[in-house]
Amino acid sequence: MISTRLYPVPSSTVSLRRAHLRSPPPPPINFQRFRLRPICCATSHGDDKGMTYKGAGVDIDAGTELVRRIANMAPGIGGFGGHFPFGDSYLVAGTDGVGTKLKLAFETGIHDTIGIDLVAMSVNDIVTSGAKPLFFLDYYATSKLDVDLAEKVIKGIVDGCKQSDCVLLGGETAEMPGFYAKGEYDLSGFAVGAVKKDELIDGKNIVAGDILIGLPSSGVHSNGFSLVRRVLESSGLSLSDNLPGSSGKPITIGEALMAPTVIYVKQVLDIISKGGVMGIAHITGGGFTDNIPRVFPDGLGAKIVTGSWEVLPVFHWLQQAGGIKDAEMRRTFNMGIGMVLVVTKDAADRILADSSVAAYHIGEVVHGEGVIFS
Repeated sequence: MISTRLYPVPSSTVSLRRAHLRSPPPPPINFQRFRLRPICCATSHGDDKGMTYKGAGVDIDAGTELVRRIANMAPGIGGFGGHFPFGDSYLVAGTDGVGTKLKLAFETGIHDTIGIDLVAMSVNDIVTSGAKPLFFLDYYATSKLDVDLAEKVIKGIVDGCKQSDCVLLGGETAEMPGFYAKGEYDLSGFAVGAVKKDELIDGKNIVAGDILIGLPSSGVHSNGFSLVRRVLESSGLSLSDNLPGSSGKPITIGEALMAPTVIYVKQVLDIISKGGVMGIAHITGGGFTDNIPRVFPDGLGAKIVTGSWEVLPVFHWLQQAGGIKDAEMRRTFNMGIGMVLVVTKDAADRILADSSVAAYHIGEVVHGEGVIFS
């Protein structure tokens, strides 16, 4: 057993603590709110009505029910990030992984960008509060440590931190023989940011008539991959085949699916600094249907105009190859929009007139509940 810890660890694990030596350990943080991803719990395999996320083994409703039950024990559960009062600011914290996208990393051999996905999933959550990410921690677990492979993964984490202008403060590397399959690893990440209390974006001032601005995604990002893998398996194609329907330079299915998640931090903070942003939703597990309403006050919903943005070829292929219904696509995938900003009309005009910003006017806030599509 080898360990850099100053206290014993169980003999069944080897744990290597990585720490950023320039900064002292942070004080304990009491999370007021946190976000749960859909959990894997279903066993059905879809039906003649087309493939579903639940049929691929992920039940979003079960995840929602778990959040409801936890909320009875810890009121305030359900935000994109947890808020901890700290002087005149809030510390905002988030945690996440990259799900079964890791399976495709093992199959494609693409490991140098999966760390970007890991950082993106947490920092994109906390920036929805208007918080600037301060630091990031990672957890890397494997059966037997392959130093070269781990270095590639952590390089991606470093790249993700650079993109979000935060510090990789430390992490944990755990060897657990017999727990993971040979050559495989698991990842999780934890981000902490800060926002002044009077600058917190919480959606409470959203009103009917506010505009929904969508920021484009790079592809599937890091959710929905249990369904993606089921579609790929049934399609008869391989990760090395060209993506059907792609235009311009040919791209393989593997390359399209492994495109790293966009880190929106700098773009979103710049838009926020100019005013008029009332709420922000990160479009991950739950898609449009479940994520956008989370930022609205009671009695308000969203009207989305279909066809108002470019749906990427990878989503057209997934839907066609899996026979997936529109409603299921919209509740599982980001459909080409990775972040939705709820803004005033004046702010919308300014954002859409800025040629340096890739953005779409995708809908508006309406009276009612949930999301409707027109």
